[in-house]
Amino acid sequence: MFWPMLAIALGFCGIAVLGVLAIRVFLEVQRLGRQVATTTERINRAAEDLEHAATRLAATGDALR
Repeated sequence: MFWPMLAIALGFCGIAVLGVLAIRVFLEVQRLGRQVATTTERINRAAEDLEHAATRLAATGDALR
């Protein structure tokens, strides 16, 4: 009777460990998703700034002709 109870206890502990690891992975994926969103916004903002600068530079170049 000891071995079946030990097997059940170890199986429960294994499932509990897997559950904790799954929660940790879920939280890290959420954190990574937030970082990707923030980085995407920064890249978009930088692209817009570059576009505005290029437009002004082109207008300056046209004025020099």
